[in-house]
Amino acid sequence: VQLQASGGGLVQPGGSLRLSCAASGSIFSINYMAWHRQAPGKQRELVAIITSAGSTNYADSVKGRFTISRDNAKNTVYLQMNSLEPEDTAVYYCNVNVWWGKGTQVTVSS
Repeated sequence: VQLQASGGGLVQPGGSLRLSCAASGSIFSINYMAWHRQAPGKQRELVAIITSAGSTNYADSVKGRFTISRDNAKNTVYLQMNSLEPEDTAVYYCNVNVWWGKGTQVTVSS
């Protein structure tokens, strides 16, 4: 199974980015899809998760600003990030069941 993430980049504070992560390979079923992030010098943390039933949960720091969604037909998970803050700067990783994608850098800076 491979996870291909895209959409990271440099954005000014208050801006928006949309991350995508497509899963390919032999996936019998997907229990959940999630985004994590790791900032320099900090531990990796869960940002958002969406279950197979469509239930979502978010880290307190991103509630109201980030939205996770999924396209089951495409085995793809998205993370819409609005009102970005410098504290959101990190490498973002997608995670599907036990599989992890390579990170994509998000930098929020003026």
